[in-house]
Amino acid sequence: MGKNGDPAIIDIRDVEVIAPNFKRRLSGVTSTIIQLVPVQRSLGQKVAALGPGLPSDLPHIRYRDLFRLWSPPRGRRCRIWHARRNIEMLPAIFMRDVLRMPMKIVFTSASQRRHTGWTKWLVSKMDGVIATSGKTADYLTVKNTVVLHGIDTNRFSPPSDTAEAKRARGLDPAQKIVGCFGRVRRQKGTDLFVDSMIKVLAERRDWSAIVAGRATGPHVDFEDGLKKKVAAAGLADRILFVGEHTDINEWYRALDLFIAPQRWEGFGLTPLEAMATAVPVIATDVGAFPELLVTGEEETGLIIARDSVDAMAEAAAALMDDEPRRKAASIRSRAHALENFSIEGEAKLLGNIYRITASA
Repeated sequence: MGKNGDPAIIDIRDVEVIAPNFKRRLSGVTSTIIQLVPVQRSLGQKVAALGPGLPSDLPHIRYRDLFRLWSPPRGRRCRIWHARRNIEMLPAIFMRDVLRMPMKIVFTSASQRRHTGWTKWLVSKMDGVIATSGKTADYLTVKNTVVLHGIDTNRFSPPSDTAEAKRARGLDPAQKIVGCFGRVRRQKGTDLFVDSMIKVLAERRDWSAIVAGRATGPHVDFEDGLKKKVAAAGLADRILFVGEHTDINEWYRALDLFIAPQRWEGFGLTPLEAMATAVPVIATDVGAFPELLVTGEEETGLIIARDSVDAMAEAAAALMDDEPRRKAASIRSRAHALENFSIEGEAKLLGNIYRITASA
């Protein structure tokens, strides 16, 4: 507890792992830290965050606490500094190699492209490297361990009554709903989703679609264009733009099918959130999506070619028109997420890596 009595400030002597966040704007990395740190601490891992853009109630240390890193934590030879960006690797290298602070550095890479020479040099100085997917691991030239992201499978869980879940969101409970959640922009493939829905919904009056997410800056005009296209197709009452919501887990509970239409993605949590809510998924072959879904006999959904309205429309129609197949995929989706993608599982794997790295 700090001098101001704030219980979220952790005594640096009790911190064995520091999770820095040196970017003020909310990003996927920031979200990962916010979700992981409390779970890690609940498992007995002495982790604390550092940096701006984090909730005040998240267990954290202050910048001035860095001057005390010459002393290791109670009962340990060194601390772990878990970096997730270049800007977080560099100061750690300085503290470890120049200031000789007792510290080991772990880096998580989510990149799915060849690193620049500068990034390669930084990564080469790490004591441990984590890849967020097998595809990311293929781009690394150093030894690494794959740890797929997990999600809160309690927050993202099926409703007891789907019709009531729809009614609570202001949706018609008689309609089946297909959703696309995330930032509204071309990279995220929102236009592909809208165009494919215009193709399939005309002949399927019992289905509606929702786009949940926010358009910012230059992407507002992009969203406005999509809304005009929907209106011109006469589907404004069945392809709905519902905006951004903090209770997005409740919107998943109203779905019968989820589509992740991205043209590019680093990892992408939305298919996991949908599957944990027992919603089958259609996803493009980008990011970690092919590693998240099960296709074939035990399918939880379908993987389709990126940037193809026809492929998306065909896959959507196939699952919309086959209720037994969809319901079987729904059951398997929840089981698959629970077994392989809980955030507790991710935190346990990270704890193992911390222990191995600290003892090396």
